[in-house]
Amino acid sequence: MPAKIPATVVTGFLGAGKTTLIRHMLQNANGKRIALIINEFGDLGVDGDILKGCGDETCSEDDVMELSNGCICCTVADDFVPTMEKLLARENRPDHIVIETSGLALPQPLVRAFNWPEISTQVTVDGVVTVVDGKAVTEGRFAHNVAAVDAQRKLDENLDHETPLSELFEDQVACADMIVVNKSDLLSEDESAALVASLKAESRSAVQVVKTSMGKLPVDVLLGQGIGAEGDLDARHELHHHHHDHEGAHEDDDHDDHHHHEHDHDHDAFESFVVTRPEITDPKAFAEQVADVIRAHDILRLKGFAAVAGKPMRLTLQAVGPRIDSYFDRPFMADEPRQTRLVVIGQTGLDHAAIDAALKA
Repeated sequence: MPAKIPATVVTGFLGAGKTTLIRHMLQNANGKRIALIINEFGDLGVDGDILKGCGDETCSEDDVMELSNGCICCTVADDFVPTMEKLLARENRPDHIVIETSGLALPQPLVRAFNWPEISTQVTVDGVVTVVDGKAVTEGRFAHNVAAVDAQRKLDENLDHETPLSELFEDQVACADMIVVNKSDLLSEDESAALVASLKAESRSAVQVVKTSMGKLPVDVLLGQGIGAEGDLDARHELHHHHHDHEGAHEDDDHDDHHHHEHDHDHDAFESFVVTRPEITDPKAFAEQVADVIRAHDILRLKGFAAVAGKPMRLTLQAVGPRIDSYFDRPFMADEPRQTRLVVIGQTGLDHAAIDAALKA
């Protein structure tokens, strides 16, 4: 049976920068074929037009599908599941599916929809990514333009217009596997550190909180989390039951991003380096050692392979945070050095020497 196609759910308020994040991902997809499902509200498919115009082979017009009647979670049977079935019935199936929810949609009902029998054997939720406007959240507003969010709500009679944004925000954080603090270039170091610490405290224990500007997040960090969120719904339940106020509305993230200034550090917010060491003797003990190093240094991703003494096969390692997946993939080639080579990815400022020494210990 073919492996399930991973799907990433991207959520967050109007203006947080979801579209910018997705556009950056498409421009740096490295040949990965990505299909997009965009949850729009009303007739204005602005995001669809933006993304269809990105001109990249990884995002051809056929790869962008729009749910034009707003709330994914209220139209699972009529709209979302048939859209997914259409995508899965293709000859050239995508490598990854990315779903952008509308600004007021809660991710939980959407994640639940992946358990529908029509699609549950073919797709899995790789992870839920919640994008937050760092500047607005620090100032207690949750959205850059609160009036625009309120106008968005008024377009839909099914919304509870009285629900505070703070409650919707808490539900988006409760469901997240990764929280992206966008517009971090508009915050001081102290504000940024305080916000990251408070989001870590509010979210589940294994959730990664990363800072970025202009949605510049490495594709290796954004995709490939391997969570299987649809099997873990109890841990990410809605804290607040809003009746229908997860209904969506029109979203155009980019009009709020024009005030950004491109700083050089936007491109340098993340770094990666390689650690090479000799053969290992005990794969289980080594995996535990790697997990300890990841926790100690807040490493986002680690991947590579190891040579195990006495084994002809190469051991592949992939870590998302401290969760490590390892398996023997193929024999070493005759001319291939029997060594262990690991790529470490994290936010800028990793202590290379300490990580190198700990992984070689």
